[in-house]
Amino acid sequence: MVDGINSNSMRIGGLASGMDIDSIVADLMKAERMPLQKMEQDQIWTEWTRDAYREVNTKFSEFENMFTKMNRASTYKVKTATSTQADAITATSSSNVSPGSYSIEVTQLAKNAINVSQTGISGGTKIDPLAPLKGQLGGSVPDSFTFKTYKNDPAGEEHTIEISSTDSLNDVLTKMSDGTGVNAFYDVATDKVVMETKYSGEYNTGGNEIDFSADTSGFFTNVLNMDPTKEAGGQDAKFMYNGGIELTSKTNTTSVNGLNLTFNDVTSGEARISVTNDIDSAVDSITKFVNKYNELIESVNGKVSEKRNRDYKPLTSQQKEDMSESEIELWEEKAKSGMLRSDSMLSSALTDMRQDWYQTVDTGNADINHLSAIGITTSTSYADNGKLVIDEEKLRSALQEDSDAVYKLFYNKDENNQGLVNRLKTTVDNTMETINNRAGKKTWTAEQYTLGKQLADMQERIDAFEDKLSNTENRYWKQFTAMEKAIQRMNQQSAYLSQQFGGM
Repeated sequence: MVDGINSNSMRIGGLASGMDIDSIVADLMKAERMPLQKMEQDQIWTEWTRDAYREVNTKFSEFENMFTKMNRASTYKVKTATSTQADAITATSSSNVSPGSYSIEVTQLAKNAINVSQTGISGGTKIDPLAPLKGQLGGSVPDSFTFKTYKNDPAGEEHTIEISSTDSLNDVLTKMSDGTGVNAFYDVATDKVVMETKYSGEYNTGGNEIDFSADTSGFFTNVLNMDPTKEAGGQDAKFMYNGGIELTSKTNTTSVNGLNLTFNDVTSGEARISVTNDIDSAVDSITKFVNKYNELIESVNGKVSEKRNRDYKPLTSQQKEDMSESEIELWEEKAKSGMLRSDSMLSSALTDMRQDWYQTVDTGNADINHLSAIGITTSTSYADNGKLVIDEEKLRSALQEDSDAVYKLFYNKDENNQGLVNRLKTTVDNTMETINNRAGKKTWTAEQYTLGKQLADMQERIDAFEDKLSNTENRYWKQFTAMEKAIQRMNQQSAYLSQQFGGM
């Protein structure tokens, strides 16, 4: 113990020597921490590199997302269908319909079957649809009744409805509408019940679609005042196609030879459906695809050619303490420059994609077997770094001449004669996989990718070095504390001797 201070548990900062031990130790530790700063900067740089790779992979993913549309025939062989009687019939065309004119004559629309009470069901006293039905109509209400529908069973699907003493009219109608294919409701204004099939078309040829002819309960005739002979509708749509035989449809929407037809009314004689190639839509899709590719290579080229500022190292958290936010932002902008400069993986991807575009494809049309044949070529400007440019007039001409060949040029599943999009997809998928192996995804653990393992190893080394620094700092303090104790003892001895000599 020195002057009441336990030197084994506390640090003595120059009490005896008068030296600024805190500053001396701090200066000594600055030198000791220099390797740690380098390790932290390397760790930050690796994190930045990982994030830069992931950013590039996002660009590749956005480009890849367009492949699905570019693999569809409908993207290149878009057809537009127009009708001379648009109020009565409208049409759309699938991609396999040949351009031309088609005639459609609609003579009958498809209708739902419907039956309505012939007279009010209240019998002079207004019925309450929410009150128990038997309490209002007494014994005329049976305990159950049946009816048939025919859509799901040509022989008739029977539906039995039970009526309890507490069931209101609305309760019964709800039961009638549940899973039977029929919608039943009570109209308060007319005091009538309406029953209508939830589907159009004739399924019970020559008979009723809502068939209650065999019901002996009297519910339909005596309670709902319905007449089975008064059912309306329940008919198929009828139409003539190109002046040929009469065709039918259960609904007012149908397809014939790739034409998707919607009937709104019967036609006045023949309606003409004109099918033409929609060149504008195809050109727009191809242009967007090429533009997305140009955007991708501009971004990747920018990364691999970006200048590296080696004088600007990543800032550690300790270094940032003495800087403003704007200073940190400007510094890190320069420090992050050139992280992927001359990256071999990305450079190879750019080269491979460029070669994919230049391949020839056997499309069945010798005049349309190469990208340049449809007006898409590489920019002659060196600054564009391989961007594609489109001669829209030539592209339109190729699509007009043979849209099927243009489609095969871009997409062809034949393994030995792949389309351009197929080849690009292989390159993009391989590149994305390689980047993922190196930089991972946000959801991956550190052990699943190369840079993650490096970062984990760096953190272990940083943790170990920080432990070493802590031990070093404790050693310095132990040494200075020992020095202070020795000086304190010398001072005490000097004071004692002075007292002794002074007393002689």
